[in-house]
Order: sequence, then C-alpha cells, then structure tokens
Amino acid sequence: MIFFNISAFFYFYFSIVGVYVIFMPKILQMIGYSPLQIGAIFAMAPLMRFLIPFIFLKYIELSKKVFHLALITLIFAAFSFFISIENFYFFALSNLFLGASLGLILPYVETYAMEYLKKERFGKSRLYGSIGFMLIGIVLARELKDDYLVGLYYFIVAVVITTVFGFLVTYKNQDYTNTTNTSEKFTLSKATYIWISLFFMQISFGAFYNFFTIYETNHGISLEMTSYLWAFGVICEILFFYFQAPLLKFDLLKILQFSVLLVVIRWLLLFLFPSSIYISFFSQSFHAITFALHHTAAISLLYNIYQNRKLAAQFYYGFSFGLGGFIGAILAGYFYGPYLYLYASGMALLSFIALIKNDYCAKTKLLK
Repeated sequence: MIFFNISAFFYFYFSIVGVYVIFMPKILQMIGYSPLQIGAIFAMAPLMRFLIPFIFLKYIELSKKVFHLALITLIFAAFSFFISIENFYFFALSNLFLGASLGLILPYVETYAMEYLKKERFGKSRLYGSIGFMLIGIVLARELKDDYLVGLYYFIVAVVITTVFGFLVTYKNQDYTNTTNTSEKFTLSKATYIWISLFFMQISFGAFYNFFTIYETNHGISLEMTSYLWAFGVICEILFFYFQAPLLKFDLLKILQFSVLLVVIRWLLLFLFPSSIYISFFSQSFHAITFALHHTAAISLLYNIYQNRKLAAQFYYGFSFGLGGFIGAILAGYFYGPYLYLYASGMALLSFIALIKNDYCAKTKLLK
C-alpha cells in the first residue's frame, strides 16, 4: 500500500509540474506576457526552493507537521492563480508561495521513498511521476485552445489529488526519519564541485523547462506535436527509471559526467536544427539519461556523502532546481531567441567541467 501511495503521489505531483512547465509559459504568452516577464515569473518558485533549505538548516526541521502545512500552502497557491494570473506582480507572489510549498513537499516524499523503497525500487515508483507528466502533456495539448482557464482547471485538480496522497503517504507513518543523523554538520564544501555542477546543469535546463514549448511552436512545430515531443522524452525517461538499477552499481560520479556531457550535445542539436522535427525527437531521447539517470545518480551520490539525507535532499532541490532554476529562468528569458540553446549548451559545459575538476581534486587529495 505504501508503494501505491508513493507512486500515486508522484503521478499527480508531476502532473502539476507538467501543466506548469509545458503549458504555463504558453498560457502567459496568450495573456500577453513578454519573454522577460515569463522568465521572471518562472524564477519565483526556484528562488523559494533555494531559500527554504537555509531556513531549515538552522531554525526548523522538515517534520511531518511542516510537510502537512506545505500541502495546505500548495492548495492556497494554486487557487490564487485564478485571481492573480493577469497581474504580473500578484502572479509573481502566487508563484513564491508555490515555490515555498514545492521546496518542502518533494524532498520529504523522495527521501522517504529512497529510505523505504531503496534505490533499487525507487526508480520504479518515481516513473509514475513521469507517466503523469507525459499524459497531462498529451491530454491538455488537445484541450488548451484559446481559453487559458482550461489549463488552470487541470492544475487545480492535480494539486488537490496530490495533497490527498501526500497525507496518505504520511498517515500513521512511523518509519520516516528514524535512521537519519541530524547532528551532522551540514556543509556544501563537503562536495563543492558536485554542487557547482548541479547548479550549472539546472541553469542550462532553464531554456528547456521555461521556453521549449514556445521555442518549438515559434519554429513551425504545432502545439500538439510539441506535446508529443514532451511525451516522447518522458517515455524514454520512464524506461530508464525502470531499468536503471543495474547501472547505479557503477561509479556514480562517472554516470553524472556522462549524463552532463549528453546535455551539452542535446542543447547543441536544438540550436543547430531548430525546425527539424526528427532532430527534436532525437534530442528528446536524451532525456532518459540527462534527467532520469542523472537525477537518481545525483541524489544517490549525495546520500552517500551526507548522513542528514533530508537536508541533502532539500539542498539538492534548493541549490540546483532552486538557485540554478531561478537564474536559469531569468537568463533564458534574457537570451531567448536564435542563440538560446547555444547559451544553454555553454552552461551545461560548465557543469561538465566542474565534475572533471571534482575528479582532479579527488585524485590529488585537494578535495576534503
């Protein structure tokens, strides 16, 4: 039953992400937001994801009570979208609340899932999130025409069901946090270059998460076909989540290096062939490694480095998806145009260089 509840939570949580990432930029464009405004809006949630872990580092512990409060905040933020979306400043405030809640919810559930299911079964549960992301992309592409409210209705439904399963995951749960050593002094310097790599990795993904739909449709690819591109990438991601367990027995750092190198190539392909549907599908196939394998390898590596896994998970989302996502959204809005994915490829290259530097420092015993 716990496996079902966790899997269902992932399914609906990433349905929320699907609406937000795939369609919200297009919705804002329909309303009349400029690329810079869209970038700024999508920087709000990552900013809160970045700030939240520092609050919990010294003042608060991510407990079940805090998790439940975050679920309630998520519902509040989602409903506020209806009354704030046409005003840039109020909508930015709504996105701050959304980011604060998401910055607590996913790290809590993923840490529990990793501890309870272990990394061998974690991927098989997490893949349901990918299915939710994919299906919402296919369904909403056909429903979302000229009325942006349709997208908000889907968003609200996914938020409510996610909240229900969030409570179910923690209902009468006595297993979580019992083995975590919270007395460990948590410091980013323990894995400096890994954090730097994760940071630049997510900066590069700002061009993808916030502008891929707009970029493709502006180059002559229909919104429905773009939704199929998203879905295809997620199908590849699902397959890797299911079969990746044997690969995780190898050197996790080498896996990260390989996946980041593929990101460099992935963005270059989108830059060089912006109107090619075949190249777009080919580049989307890289999502299996550049997200699915990279994500599990990164979080597994951090769990090996840090004893306080809850805080490691919070900083993983806060420092990479948070700070990296914040800056990535801002810069993607600034660089939006024909050179968007050339810039993104450069950011991914910096991520790869940081991992090579980590290897060098480890071998020369300079990295503590």
